[in-house]
Amino acid sequence: MGTASSLVSPGEVIEDGYGGEGGEACEIPVEVKPKARLLRSSFRRGPRVIGASFKSTGSVDLEYAAEYERLRKEYEIFRVSKNNEISSMQKKEAKLDEENKRLRAELQALQKTYQKILREKESALEAKYQAMERAATFEHDRDKVKRQFKIFRETKEKEIQDLLRAKRDLEAKLQQLQAQGIQVYDLNDSDSDDNQTTVNAAGTQCEYWSGGVLGSEPSMGSMMQLQQTFRGPEFANSLIDVEGPFANVSRDDWDAAVASLLQVSPHVPQALWSNTVRCYLIFTQETKAELDVFIKKHSPVLRRMCEGLGHFYLNVCFPEENAASYAVERKQEIERSSVCVLLVKSTVTSSVVEDCDEAFVKNPDGHPLVLYLKTEEDHNLTGPTRQLLERVNAADKAAKVKVVDHSGSAEEGAELIYFQLEKVIKQELLGLEGADVDSMDSGIEEGREEDSGDVLWDLHDEQEQIESYQQARSSSITSQLGFQKYIDRLNDMIAAPPPTPPLLVSGGPGSGKSLLLSKWIEQQQKQSPNTLFLYHFVGRPLSTSSEPVLIIKRLTVKLLQHFWSISGLSMEPSKILEEFPRWLERLSARHQGNIIIIIDSIDQIQQAERHMKWLIDPLPVNVRVVVSVKVETCPQAWRLWPTLHLDPLSPREVRSIVNAECQSMDLKLTMDQEKKLERHCRSASTCNALYVTLLARMLIRQNGRALLMPSSISGWSLERSLEECLQCQDTMSLYRLALKMTLNSLNTDRDRRIMREILCLVCASHNGVSESEVLDLFPELELPLLSTLLYRLNRLCIVTLRCGLIRFQHLQAWEAVRLEFLCGGSSSAAYREKLIQYFSQQLSQDRVTWRVADELPWLLQQQEDRTKLQLSLLNLFVSQNLYKRGHFSELLAYWQYVGKDKSSMATEYFDSLKHYEKSCESEDSMTKLANLYETLGRFLKDLGLPSQAVAPLQRSLEIRETALDPDHPSVARSLHQLAGVYVQWKKYGNAEQLYKQALEISENAYGAEHASVARELESLAMLYQKQNKYEQADKLRKRSVKIRQKTARQKGHMYGFTLLRRRALQLEELTLGKESADSAKTLNELGVLYYLQNNLDAAKIFLARSLEMRQRVLGPEHPDCAQSLNNLAALHTERREYEVAEDMYERALDIRKTALSPDHPSLAYTLKHLAMLYKRRGKLEKAMPLYELSLEIREKSFGPKHPSVATALVNLAVIYCQLKKHIEALPLYERALKVYEDSLGRSHPRVGETLKNLAVLSYEEGDFEKAAELYKRAMEIKEAEPSLVCGNAPSRHSSSGDTFSLRGPAPLQQAQR
Repeated sequence: MGTASSLVSPGEVIEDGYGGEGGEACEIPVEVKPKARLLRSSFRRGPRVIGASFKSTGSVDLEYAAEYERLRKEYEIFRVSKNNEISSMQKKEAKLDEENKRLRAELQALQKTYQKILREKESALEAKYQAMERAATFEHDRDKVKRQFKIFRETKEKEIQDLLRAKRDLEAKLQQLQAQGIQVYDLNDSDSDDNQTTVNAAGTQCEYWSGGVLGSEPSMGSMMQLQQTFRGPEFANSLIDVEGPFANVSRDDWDAAVASLLQVSPHVPQALWSNTVRCYLIFTQETKAELDVFIKKHSPVLRRMCEGLGHFYLNVCFPEENAASYAVERKQEIERSSVCVLLVKSTVTSSVVEDCDEAFVKNPDGHPLVLYLKTEEDHNLTGPTRQLLERVNAADKAAKVKVVDHSGSAEEGAELIYFQLEKVIKQELLGLEGADVDSMDSGIEEGREEDSGDVLWDLHDEQEQIESYQQARSSSITSQLGFQKYIDRLNDMIAAPPPTPPLLVSGGPGSGKSLLLSKWIEQQQKQSPNTLFLYHFVGRPLSTSSEPVLIIKRLTVKLLQHFWSISGLSMEPSKILEEFPRWLERLSARHQGNIIIIIDSIDQIQQAERHMKWLIDPLPVNVRVVVSVKVETCPQAWRLWPTLHLDPLSPREVRSIVNAECQSMDLKLTMDQEKKLERHCRSASTCNALYVTLLARMLIRQNGRALLMPSSISGWSLERSLEECLQCQDTMSLYRLALKMTLNSLNTDRDRRIMREILCLVCASHNGVSESEVLDLFPELELPLLSTLLYRLNRLCIVTLRCGLIRFQHLQAWEAVRLEFLCGGSSSAAYREKLIQYFSQQLSQDRVTWRVADELPWLLQQQEDRTKLQLSLLNLFVSQNLYKRGHFSELLAYWQYVGKDKSSMATEYFDSLKHYEKSCESEDSMTKLANLYETLGRFLKDLGLPSQAVAPLQRSLEIRETALDPDHPSVARSLHQLAGVYVQWKKYGNAEQLYKQALEISENAYGAEHASVARELESLAMLYQKQNKYEQADKLRKRSVKIRQKTARQKGHMYGFTLLRRRALQLEELTLGKESADSAKTLNELGVLYYLQNNLDAAKIFLARSLEMRQRVLGPEHPDCAQSLNNLAALHTERREYEVAEDMYERALDIRKTALSPDHPSLAYTLKHLAMLYKRRGKLEKAMPLYELSLEIREKSFGPKHPSVATALVNLAVIYCQLKKHIEALPLYERALKVYEDSLGRSHPRVGETLKNLAVLSYEEGDFEKAAELYKRAMEIKEAEPSLVCGNAPSRHSSSGDTFSLRGPAPLQQAQR
């Protein structure tokens, strides 16, 4: 049997329950616990008992064998089951692997599908953008084709009208010949072509309907066709003078009158349009103490006052001991002076007498005069002094000399002079009547801002352009250049039928392009007073005048000013360039006349071809553009335009220029010298106007006839000077020789150094330097020497004074200085640094003038000093000055150069403002702080950051309400700006509430007819327009326009008021002679001028004198008498004296009916205003035949299917409706509607107006369904109509400016014009 251990087979190891490691048994799971227990139990048995029985041993072995067998079977069963489980798990694993592979394949397929969809999406987006670009291109092409078709249609209609007019003229002449018994051959029976008549549509200037429609202006379509002809020449063949701004009184002639004085009148003195207040002081040794005190103590105060208003101030005086050596300079300074002051006691010198004769006796009306007479008991006047004062008193017929009689100390006398000068400067020179010095800074700035609404622009830019035009027009060599042939060709090109591309005036440098254009503008202004001229003279590169955004913005503002509103103009540079052609197209359609845009030296504009893309598109039918370029710099795309090329000067023109210059200095050239000049001036570089003029002036000076001639080289002969000049083969080398000659003519090295440095500073600056700045930069320089230098350099065509700044006359002069003194520009940095130090010093003294803002950032940018540039921009007053003068694009360019985006720029300004706010304690500083916050808010709003603009605007409002008063006008400004942000957010309810609050404050502060009130009304109208509340918008807009017109004629338009006042004084002197037709015409003009100044009493006196003189000289039935009657009637209408006005209109109408043709424009003018007066007084029965006559005249003039005829039909229908003659009115409306739809299109505003009137008529007739249908269509047209200035602002040429209402006659208080 053996022991129990023998039951374990060899090679089998039983693992115990404690996990001991074994061999093969490790394959069996741990479920062998019973066997383990058995084994363990056997192992725990005690030692075997010796002597035990066999039976007991055998039975134990049998038990173990049975147990073993049982366990073995269980093991086998267990092993099989586990093997089955393992095989099952392996199958599941294989199945899961297959599923995993399938899912991976599906995932890869989905990823591929996703990538494919993503690519399809990107291609779809790209296709969308391409489609949008194609759509935009299509829209542009469609608009272009529409404009071209419109121009083509209008051109053909005009040609047809011209042919009809010519036909009627020929028929009338035929009838006259037949009535005189002259035999007329039938053209069909003649074999000759001599009797054929050719009608030139472009040149037709025959009978013309001026747009004087009875009760309403011509429609937009009719204006487009009528405004192709100039209004001036067609009157030339009539019995009366050309009708211009002063022919017939009208409030709407304000802009025309100012334009006439600014651009046409040749006698406006320079002192009126100069930007520098020049005070010429004449003194003696006895009054030098008063002069010294005035210059030291009071002159800086006047300078700060003038600089705060954007002007320069300069004292001009010549020491008595050496005044005789400055005779020419003294005379020139007196002519240029703004005010002259004579300080005299008992004795006078010869130089004082000469200056007094020039300033006080010869031209007492040229400028304001102040006489300071120091009197003492022990000093009597000497004979020369008494005679001088008597001459001054005799010349002062109008008692305009301000006399200061003083016997006290010099300090008191100087103070009296200061008070008198301050009053003269504020009231007579700057037009600030009643203004206080303390309120000067804020009041004037706000006033200027109110005049232009929310549009900010720089008056200095406008001033520069006025002076550029004046200087070019008054050039002494213009008459010698034979420009008439070019002017005639320009006229022919302008008169060509549309479409007309821009006209190109080309020529070499110095060929006289600017002179030609200015001369042509002057002539066109005289011949065509209703033509609107927009000109711009571009200066040297990198100057403000060559900035494209500022140029287009200025032209847009000038265009919008003629429609009494310049709101709605974007400040963003890209939008300004983009929107200009749209403004031009919209406003040209509403202008009764032509619009001519002249841009001189357009090739000097930065990236001209890119920024002037609008020149390539078709121009509106009544718009012409003339640009001048140099031949070598003309863009290639522009060379296909019609070109007028300035030929080189002929020998005769060369001789004429040289002889004219020599005769002015009593110099005569010999025949040999003239021949040398002719032979020399034959090449392209030597036969231009600038070269010949400069050459002639250099000969004069070197010959000793001019003041440049120094005594050290007085022995030089004219022949030697000529030989030296003839060695220069172009203008540049001649300029360099002129610079050397001028330097050699100076007496000392100090003077030469100063001249060289002045020219270098002008060359290195942005826009030039002023005389006062030069005197500050060179303390050792005295004004007499500066005046001499400027006079000599001006005579040599090197520098000039423009907008109070010393600038180069020509681009070649600038280049010559760069080459001669600055080594081609490499030495400019040192002079820029000198200017930076000067303007930085002013900045540190809190003197932030427009000059600091213009020059300092630009100079730092040129020096590439970004750190200092950023610091200067963070000076809040510098940025405020740039922004408020409209230099928005320039300010953005500086920040872009620094490397800041919009958000970081806003953050920088916020931090700077918070830092500044900590130092504000006084009321004045808090007011400035509020202004700065407001400026920042407006700036951010214009940047397109309205969310960031709210905080500074809200802060500005809080400061003003706290520091000033809740009802202060400045609070209204904050409310207005805050409302503008809400409008951008389309929160119209909040905006309306703020606008109404601002309106209420402005009305309480200023009254109901102030420019601020007009601004709020216009903003509210624009808001209502956006909300489709058209009736409310129209009502507010009409009130706003009426206020703007009234304030314009009361305050003046820029420099217009001073000019009109001075022009009136000049005309008064002309009326003191004998009675004549010219004197009567002058009296009429004078009456109109006083009328425009709102001085109705004075206007009535002069108009009545004009009428009486014309009746005596010309006879009571002359057409000129009708003109005076017409003007007096308009004046009485203004004064609401309707009966007198009606009588005068009727008398004027009778005269014009007898003297003029039935369809003459002057007859139409009187018909229009008489009919309006009848309507205003409710005399509809008397107005009706006038409207019938208007319809008859239009049908004769234009044919039955012209829009102007439709306008007359509507007016007559309205009268019938007001008379309850609905049956007669209905066919007139229907006929007018048909004409409008056929000629102007079914969506034209005129169609909408007619539909609305038809709807009202149908309603009154009881046809409510038809009325609703017509009214619905009218409102659809109204909603789709593009607004003019964010709304349909009526203008003096608007088609709805005098539209009748069907609800009854207009009340008397709504009288127009």
